[in-house]
Amino acid sequence: MTDPTAHGGPLRSALQHTALQHEEVVMPFTLGLRGHASEHERQTREHIARRVAHLKGCAFSHELPPSLWTQRTYLVPSETLVEAAALSLHLRGEDDLFGGVVPHAFVATKAITHPLIAPDAAAPPGWSHVLPEAVEKAVLAGYTAFTRHDAAEAGERLLALGPVRIKPVAETGGRGQSVVHAIGELTMSLAALSDNTFAEHGVVLEHNLSNVDTLSVGQVRVAGILASYHGRQRLTRDNRGAVAYGGSDLTVVRGDFHALLATLPPGPVRKAVDQALLYDASVRQCFPGFYASRVNYDVAQGIHAGGEWSSGVLEQSWRIGGATGAEIAALEAFHADPGLNTVRASCIEAFGPLAPPPASAIVYFQGEDPEVGPLTKYTVVQADGDTA
Repeated sequence: MTDPTAHGGPLRSALQHTALQHEEVVMPFTLGLRGHASEHERQTREHIARRVAHLKGCAFSHELPPSLWTQRTYLVPSETLVEAAALSLHLRGEDDLFGGVVPHAFVATKAITHPLIAPDAAAPPGWSHVLPEAVEKAVLAGYTAFTRHDAAEAGERLLALGPVRIKPVAETGGRGQSVVHAIGELTMSLAALSDNTFAEHGVVLEHNLSNVDTLSVGQVRVAGILASYHGRQRLTRDNRGAVAYGGSDLTVVRGDFHALLATLPPGPVRKAVDQALLYDASVRQCFPGFYASRVNYDVAQGIHAGGEWSSGVLEQSWRIGGATGAEIAALEAFHADPGLNTVRASCIEAFGPLAPPPASAIVYFQGEDPEVGPLTKYTVVQADGDTA
C-alpha cells in the first residue's frame, strides 16, 4: 500500500502544516509600540529573544506582522502591552510573552504609585483610588496630577515637607525631571510643561531624597523556571557627558519573592524587597487584568528633608529592561544546573571607545549606535555554588 505522506504528497503537506501550527516560535515585537527603538535596543531585544527561544527549546523568528504568524508565538515586546492589544495577538497569560499586560495604558507607568490630590480630581478612566492607599508604606510621599492646577496644589503640599521632585510620567531614565525648593521654582517648572503632558500622561510630584541609592527588585519566569532578585544600579556618563544607566549587579535566587526574602537579614535590602513585594501584590489585587512574566521595581533609599533615612518604590517595569541580560543569564544558569539556587549576574553598559569585554561576557551590543554613539552592552555571570 502506498504511503500517502511519502514524496511530499498532499496529506504529508497537511500534516507538516498542522505540526508547524502546534510548534512555538519566539519573536521580538514592536508593531504599534513607541519608544525603545534605537539600534542598540533593537539588537539587544533580538538577542534576548534568541536566548529565550533557546531556554524554551523552540525556534526564533525575526519580527513578522501578525497576519503571517502560522505558529504559536511567544512575544518579547518592546513595551508593556495593553489588554485589548494582547487579546488581539492571542495572548492569554504570562506563558505567552516576556513582559507584562495591563488593563489600561496608564497602569504601566509611574502614575499609579501616588494618589490624586482629591477623590474627584482629574484622572483617566479605570483609575484606582485603592492602589495608592495599599502601597502607601512602600512608596515615598507624593501625588499624581493630570492638570496643571492639581500639580500646583500637590507641589505646595509637598514643599511643606522639603524639596520636591517633578517627574513627567511619559519620560524614562530620569529625563525631564527637576527638583524644586520653593513656590517660585515650582511655578516655573510646571509652566515649562505642556498641557498635553498633564492631560495625556500625567505628572508625578514626589518628596526628594538626598544621598540616594537605587536598588532593583525583580522576578522573571521563562520555561517553567522562576527566579527573583535584588540588585543595585550603576550610573555612568554617556557620550555627551550626561549621567546615564551603566548597568546592574544582581543577586538572583531560584524561586519567588519569599525565597529571596529567606536569604536576607534585616536591613535596607530586605526593606526594599518587602516594599516591592507589597507593591507587586497590590497591583495584582487592584488590577485583576494584569499579568507579567517579568517584573522589576526601582526602590530609592536615602535621606529625606527631615534628616531621616527613607525607602520607597519609585516605579515599575513590566517589559524587557536594562537588567534583562543579567536576568536571562541567571535563568540559563539555573536551567543548566537544577541544583543551583543562587547566581550573581551583572549587566554592563559602557559608552565610549569599544574596548574588548571580558572573555566570559555575553555581548548584546557593541558598535556605533546612531543615537547614542559608541556603546558596549554585555553580561557576566557567577554561580554562588549554592546547590541543593
